Order: sequence, then structure tokens, then C-alpha cells
Amino acid sequence: MRKIIFSLGSWIFLTVSSFGQAVSENLQNLDKYQEQLPFFQELITGAQYPEPPRNYDGFPFLDTRSFENGGLTINRVFYPDVPLLYDIRYDQVITFHPLFSQKLLIKPSKIDGFVLSDGKEFVQLSGNEGYLYDKNGFYEVIASGDFRLLSKHYKVDRRARELGDYIGYYDEYEDFFLYKAGAFYPVKKKKDAIKLLGVEKKAIRENLTRQRIYYNKDRRKYLTALLQLANSPRTDHR
Repeated sequence: MRKIIFSLGSWIFLTVSSFGQAVSENLQNLDKYQEQLPFFQELITGAQYPEPPRNYDGFPFLDTRSFENGGLTINRVFYPDVPLLYDIRYDQVITFHPLFSQKLLIKPSKIDGFVLSDGKEFVQLSGNEGYLYDKNGFYEVIASGDFRLLSKHYKVDRRARELGDYIGYYDEYEDFFLYKAGAFYPVKKKKDAIKLLGVEKKAIRENLTRQRIYYNKDRRKYLTALLQLANSPRTDHR
């Protein structure tokens, strides 16, 4: 995937190596934090993030409930090593206050994109507002070519049907889109992607089926391989 690297600029985002340490251990960062406080609060962060209910089984974040260092692009400036959490229930990006041990919302309107610690890359895109789970418009970019393959991660609150320690839980989902020139094309069935990308069945049999890559088994892997096949310099797959 083509990556755009922006200049880090003159201001360096304040980071913390250990997020569970006491406030006293972060006092060496106080001068730098106070120096950048207006920029940090007014341009980057919004309100304090409300903690999810403790009586729910699971968590509303993607993959982990713990802060891990990622990368954040704000107003076309890239900041590395930023503590991040991604709430896929509300499509919100969260960072960590280094002095007061608070979770802070990052204003969605300021975010161009972000990268999580495992390398997953997300961009903010408009044009899919009719989609129920678009919310703040953050999509994972899985692969690129003539089309981009995008993923939308989201969780939905569910009420527990039986009495127990938890009154609710989260169901997790992932929807896929092909994206080109500002237009979103939902992939609800494999034939949607095959038709849009113009890949012939013979090429699919000779490549994906032979490698035992099946849509119903692993949609992400199948669609990534299909897009790679569509981008192949060979001409006999069209």
C-alpha cells in the first residue's frame, strides 16, 4: 500500500511509555505538556471519554482494551508513538492524558487517519453517510490498486437474555467496501466484487480456488487476493 509520509513539523506530540504509571512518574513531561496545552486541548482532543459499562461482557474497542502506541495524522501532520484506542461501537478514536490518567476523545473532524500498533491503517472518508455504521467515517484500508479494499469494523450492544454477572455484551461485525473516486461499493456477496473488478471465473479457479482461498471461510483474505488478481499485469483474467 502506498503510504504518504507527512512532515512531523515543529511540534512533537507528547507520548507516554507506560500508561498505568502514577502521575508523579510523569512530572518530567509537565513543562512540555503545559507548553502545548492549548493546541492539544483545542485542536486535537474533545471531552473526556466516558468509560464503557463494567457490567457488560467484553469491551467496545477493536482488538484490545489497553492503550498501545500508534500513529495519528491531524491536519496533514503525522504524529508517531501516540497512545491510541479505537472504539468501534461509536467510531471514536481515544488517546490518554499523561498527567491525570484520563481517556480523551480526539475530535473526528481533525483526524485524517491513524495507524494502530498492529499496523492496521485507517482513513477518514466521506461519501458513505447513508450507511448505518459510518458514524465518523473511519475505514481500515486493507489493500489498494485501481480500487481500494476497505473494512468497516463495528460492535453493537446486546442485552443479556439470562440473569448473571453481566447485563449485556457486544457483537462484533466487519463489512467490506470497494472504493474508487469517492464512491463506495458495498461487498455483500463475492459476486459483487468479482463483477466490479472484472475478474473471470477461470482466473479465480486457477488462482484463489487452487490455493484454497474461499470467500465464506475468510472474506478478508479472499477479497484481498481477488483485488491482487485484478491488479495483476496478466490480461487473461479479464
